[in-house]
Amino acid sequence: MTLEPRRISVFDSTLRDGEQAPGNSMRPDQKLTLALTLEALGVNTIEAGFPSSSPSDYKATQLISKALRTAKFATLNRADRKDISLAAEAGGVVNHQLQIMASGSDVHLEHKRGIPRSEGVREIADSVKFARSLGFTDITLGIEDATRGVDELLRPLIDAAMENGATTVALADTTGCMYPSEFGDLVSRVRSWIPSTVVLSTHCHDDLGLSLPNALVGIQAGADEVQVTMAGIGERSGNTALEELAAVLTYKGREIGATTQIKTEGLYEAFKLLSGAIGLPSQRNKAILGDNAFATQAGIHQAGMLRNPITYEYVEPEKFGRARAILIGRHSGRNVIRHLLRQLNRSDDEALLKELHEEYIMGRVDGECVELTELHQAIRGRIGVLPPVRPEMYAE
Repeated sequence: MTLEPRRISVFDSTLRDGEQAPGNSMRPDQKLTLALTLEALGVNTIEAGFPSSSPSDYKATQLISKALRTAKFATLNRADRKDISLAAEAGGVVNHQLQIMASGSDVHLEHKRGIPRSEGVREIADSVKFARSLGFTDITLGIEDATRGVDELLRPLIDAAMENGATTVALADTTGCMYPSEFGDLVSRVRSWIPSTVVLSTHCHDDLGLSLPNALVGIQAGADEVQVTMAGIGERSGNTALEELAAVLTYKGREIGATTQIKTEGLYEAFKLLSGAIGLPSQRNKAILGDNAFATQAGIHQAGMLRNPITYEYVEPEKFGRARAILIGRHSGRNVIRHLLRQLNRSDDEALLKELHEEYIMGRVDGECVELTELHQAIRGRIGVLPPVRPEMYAE
């Protein structure tokens, strides 16, 4: 069934959940630069950090709260009046989405907190009420480990938060343990407990590689917001990836029934900025951002793509600030060489074709490749042909 797309809010946690993973630490000024970049992409809410966790997060919250113009900023806080007061001190209460963490499972209550369910509910009621007294109007109940919780705990937490003024409920699959149908059922149940005026958000981890499928099923089950990170960085295996969510909703938004306001063309530049800040290398096979996401060296693929990229390219690179690449390696075929010779008016030179095929393809024993433009230059030099320097990549 095709649904009319509704606008989903994108909450970015790159600067908090993403940054708290080992090796991802950022300075406050780097966070500010990334926050402004995320805002320019169209992210609705940018999580600045956890102000009570460190002076660095406190400073980042100060900087980001003053700089944003179109996006909200958010902070993460324990259900503790001191945390909430510090968050208000760091960023004020205007345009500030205050997230208050609740322990959503008996596992956490017993083994991490050492408190009964009743105390967990009481502290949420008190914390939300206290936040309202300080002037906060945008308050999120962030239920940690919600996917290992039971309704008999989750519903009292949600009711207590809403009764005292919470405006968003965020369900966290903190350990990445749920299968999409399970997560969809949870989101659907919670959606039935809360009024349409209360935002329902998802925060999914990728421990089983299911963070994006869970987020998408969550949308279909009634979630209004998805919490993401750039390149999926975050604790352990990471979080729902911003660029993957944006890509799926760009191409499958009508089927899923959702869209966002993300400007996808800027995603790769944003990733390079993040990569430079934390030393994050690009993976070869990562969707959208990977080195090989829009590159091919396979001869069968190249034969089709040289005629029309649509043959093997569903996701369009230019929509994500990327460029496609035809690479020549030991898995390429004669078609790509013949293609270049045709452009240089040497398509009937079978001897040169055989020579180049043996040198650049058959003679390779490793995984090295040369770019199409590099081979074009080499052929030009060999036969003494002057510019144009760049080849036409596709058939006329």
